[in-house]
Amino acid sequence: MNYTIGISEMRVSNQPDDVLVTYSLGSCIGVTIYDPVARVGGMIHCMLPNSKIDIQKAQSFPCMFVDTGVPLLFNEAYRLGAQKNRIIVKVAGCSQILDDKGFFNIGERNYMTLRKLLWKNSVLITAEDIGGNDSRTLYLEIINGRVTVKSRDKRIEL
Repeated sequence: MNYTIGISEMRVSNQPDDVLVTYSLGSCIGVTIYDPVARVGGMIHCMLPNSKIDIQKAQSFPCMFVDTGVPLLFNEAYRLGAQKNRIIVKVAGCSQILDDKGFFNIGERNYMTLRKLLWKNSVLITAEDIGGNDSRTLYLEIINGRVTVKSRDKRIEL
């Protein structure tokens, strides 16, 4: 079954027929995690890097922010049997679409926040498709962990 992950949402699954998809990854960051032994996968679509800009909103919508949403994604995967040492992380997004001059650098800040968070927890990114000026669609197939990224000109497997 296909599940659409909206902006500031996440989903974790251990159902082999599930495909998780998120659309319109511009400056937002899409993160997939997958444990190939437990066959548990998850996806999150984060809008902003740091929850400190709006603590109240972060409490209501933790997936809006990289620093609160990504730990939640991992913890939900652990509840379904995933183990940190087996998790494969793949990332897409972080474009500079509406910010041609780089004034806000939301995409870059999302990516740097994610890298720091993962690094502090001894987790590495396995593959990524980030930056540029195109919006992306991100897919995760739970049956095999295949991650595909589609943009205007291309479709690649991470």
